[in-house]
Amino acid sequence: MSGTNGDRIDIRDLHLRTLIGIEDWERKNRQDVMLQLTLWTDLTRAGRSDRIEDTVNYKTLAKRVIALTEASSFQLVEALAQRVADLCLDDPGVERVRVQVDKPGALRFARTVGVTIERCRS
Repeated sequence: MSGTNGDRIDIRDLHLRTLIGIEDWERKNRQDVMLQLTLWTDLTRAGRSDRIEDTVNYKTLAKRVIALTEASSFQLVEALAQRVADLCLDDPGVERVRVQVDKPGALRFARTVGVTIERCRS
């Protein structure tokens, strides 16, 4: 019944650099991206036990997201968001995930452009 009670872990403002975009210059120069992650999971056991083994280890998961993002070279932020969601759902404690990827400076006159996706374990 994990995640049905509304419990979640939020990772905010994960500021990373990666190759992303469709223009020639974007394929050569790393750009900033900002990730927001919401992981739905049941935190009841961890709240009672105070043991890391009873929860999603968000430090380990964040390291995996960082490694994936920094090594990637997607053309679309949509593809990056999907791969991050897939990676998060690989953790057995994560039942649902929301991934927001922002690309600051991607659009003239806009502070940022981004996508938000939600995926569930099937």
